[in-house]
Amino acid sequence: MIPSLDEFRSGESRLKGLRLVHTHLNGEPLTRDDLTDLALLRLDFISAVTVEEDGQPGRTHSAHLIPENPDGRYWLQTEPLHPARMDLDFAGFIRDLEDQIARTQRTRRVASRERAILIRVETDPRSRVNTLPELKELAESCGVEVFDSITQHRPEIDPKYLMGKGKLSDVVIRALQIGANLLIFDHELTPAQVRSITDFTELKVIDRTQVILDIFAQRAHSRDGKIQVELAQLKYLLPRLIEKNTAMSRLTGGIGGTGPGETKLEINRRRVRDKIHRLEGALKSIQKGRNTRRAGREKAGLPVISIVGYTNAGKSTLLNALTQSDVLAEDRLFATLDPKSSRLRFPRDTEAVITDTVGFIRNLPKELFAAFRATLEELNEADVLLHLIDVSNPDFEEHIVAVEKILAELGIATKPTIRVFNKEDRLADKELLAALCRRFDAIAVSARDSSTFRVLLDRLEWLIRNRETPAPTGEESPPETEPPAAGR
Repeated sequence: MIPSLDEFRSGESRLKGLRLVHTHLNGEPLTRDDLTDLALLRLDFISAVTVEEDGQPGRTHSAHLIPENPDGRYWLQTEPLHPARMDLDFAGFIRDLEDQIARTQRTRRVASRERAILIRVETDPRSRVNTLPELKELAESCGVEVFDSITQHRPEIDPKYLMGKGKLSDVVIRALQIGANLLIFDHELTPAQVRSITDFTELKVIDRTQVILDIFAQRAHSRDGKIQVELAQLKYLLPRLIEKNTAMSRLTGGIGGTGPGETKLEINRRRVRDKIHRLEGALKSIQKGRNTRRAGREKAGLPVISIVGYTNAGKSTLLNALTQSDVLAEDRLFATLDPKSSRLRFPRDTEAVITDTVGFIRNLPKELFAAFRATLEELNEADVLLHLIDVSNPDFEEHIVAVEKILAELGIATKPTIRVFNKEDRLADKELLAALCRRFDAIAVSARDSSTFRVLLDRLEWLIRNRETPAPTGEESPPETEPPAAGR
């Protein structure tokens, strides 16, 4: 058994400072287990000495790790030699090897402290959905540098490690080669899986939900936005409060307490529950203020248009272009968390309030959905939903499905909705764009070009002026547009 090596040196570009020499009595070469130990323990060298029939040492099989290379190899096995013929300046060899590993890593080195490998396990061989590019955008949005991504196809998810143990070993070796210190899984991991993978890899492990929560925590600026994000984080954290070391299990007694008292872990859990209860109360008071503002809008008789859509579809850019506002608009995921409202005046002097909402995403974490439900429920008051879609994104059809699934969960999927294909300027094939518009009953615009808004404004104004009327007739139909379908 290999003892604990925690006392020995460690570093992103350094080996352990240990050599493993052992015997193989049946003359076999290094096994896969030997090479895995070499990689996972980051040993300097591993050698297996064979034994001759007369008990004398035979040829020695050896291997060492190598820097990142085009062949994707993790180690190099040297030519088997008799121990008496092994002549190696070992200290100099290891210095050179560590220098090579460090030089290879420096070509990737960035300012970010977090350098990640993205991981997805796919069990459906027919699935063509590739969500790792989106996970990469999410990771980069919260300041993580993505060094590599790995997808493993398996018949079923491993309940302990999610992926196969052998593949996870390869991930650890890859992380050593390229200097990664973080694994991000494109799944929601259970607390037990996080613990098992962390113990096995000795790397920091997070999942997709944590990445999204971190982005929301960075972007929330209003009081209600911060409360909603903190509430989501605490609800995610509560079941994951586990004993990580003996310090967490120290008993805390107290005067008047019976028995040993609460453990440190129990105290932490109780504090989190109390904080969740306080934040939920604060959200209720914020909801009252929101209801008051909503009542004021209703009293003014202004119709409400809500822009909904997948994150980074261009909702804030469209709001700015329609209303000459200066809402923050950036080409990154979840640039907008706090709802923004502006007044929109149509060419025929009709007025409406148009609202920009938080962007949706597929498999929205349930903690975030619950925390932001109060914000999303404002969509109930909308007279028209403007569903903005980035038609230049190759996955735009999956985005439509994800958004409409969330609208259905909120009970507002039947509201009058206009599908709008944004970023039409990025699509060179205009015939394809026209066919997509017919197929999805959508209007194509570019949020950066107000000259493309005429058809959209005509359709919106018609819906606002006739929102009590089931279908257009005669002159009320907007010029050069098809009558809007019921509910769409």
